[in-house]
Amino acid sequence: MKFNYKARDKAGNVQSGVVVAYDESKAERLLIENGLMIVALEQAQEDPFSKFNPFGKSVNNKDLVLFSRQLSTLISARVPIIQSLRILQDQITGKYLLMIIGDLIASVENGDSLSNAMAKHNNVFGNVYVSLVKSGEVSGSLDKSLVYLADQLEKDYELKAKVKSAMTYPAFVLSALLIVGILMFKFVLPNLTAVLEEQGGNLPPISVGLIAFTKFFGKFWWVLIVALASLALGLRYYVTTTTGRYHWDRLKISVPIIGDIFKKIYLARFSRNLSTLVMGGIPIIKALEIVSEIINNVIYRDIVMDTVSKISAGKSISEGLSSHPEFPSIVTQMVKVGEQTAQLDDILSKLASFYEKEVDNKVATLTTLLEPIIMIVLGIGVGVLVAGILMPIYNLASTGG
Repeated sequence: MKFNYKARDKAGNVQSGVVVAYDESKAERLLIENGLMIVALEQAQEDPFSKFNPFGKSVNNKDLVLFSRQLSTLISARVPIIQSLRILQDQITGKYLLMIIGDLIASVENGDSLSNAMAKHNNVFGNVYVSLVKSGEVSGSLDKSLVYLADQLEKDYELKAKVKSAMTYPAFVLSALLIVGILMFKFVLPNLTAVLEEQGGNLPPISVGLIAFTKFFGKFWWVLIVALASLALGLRYYVTTTTGRYHWDRLKISVPIIGDIFKKIYLARFSRNLSTLVMGGIPIIKALEIVSEIINNVIYRDIVMDTVSKISAGKSISEGLSSHPEFPSIVTQMVKVGEQTAQLDDILSKLASFYEKEVDNKVATLTTLLEPIIMIVLGIGVGVLVAGILMPIYNLASTGG
């Protein structure tokens, strides 16, 4: 909770500000401990719009990395957790993260551990983050856990950024093509097709098709837009269903070229996060359960949970994974080596690095291939336009001449 206060310092000067505490008595105690004599203290009124604001309800990955590194530095310097969090309040600029830090302070002041306080904000601090913080609290190495988390967050961010940047160019080109196509059929082609219709006679089938579609689009363009929007919304809803999500996730790893990239992303995510959790001392079954939820693909989630059941029956991780073709033999063999040598976290980290590099290479190759593919699509479009509209008009002009 936030409280507005007015207080006098030791020199008698009046100060005003905001203090975050679990309740009013804790706020009073905090001000007194800082050498202030309270003049007025009241709970701050929360902005009602912030409760319903759908925007700004997330934390930038860079801010989370910065928060983790700075908190680690403060804790390693023997600064108490509550004081460390208060120091971070003056350095973090994101409003939502500031609100969360305030809630962390209030929860810790009320007796919660830092991991329990973070668990209340699962949308920001995921299961891996909370589990490693809890492990660090138990082992007395919270600062090291936070540094490791910051490193992993940076690697995840870099992987996502590379894939996103590779998809930005083709997405932009395809969007531009769609817009240009709509403008052509709405404003340009109707005038050109009118010339062909006035000519009469036998027109090539491609010209007849373009004329028919141009007329339809001119009258019922809104029908096409509504149909496309309805199809998009319908597919979006279908993907939220259990069956739809299964089919969508299966499709993502089955499509040629792109499916291979998705597979490598999921394998990198599996290896990286399991390595992080094993390194943090999380029991293997608990670690696999956490990883199954953050892979973000139900096919791989079911495989990991099937592996958990096999481990509970006395089998190893490699034995559980080996019966599923979605996990290549290189993964199961390296996991087996890691289990036999008690270096599973290190082996998984190497696997993650390998697949992250593979994703980089595949994305670069895909980006290179997309450029000629887009040029071919443009060429086909221009060819259809020339063959169906411009050539008949040219022939008409030549005949008339």
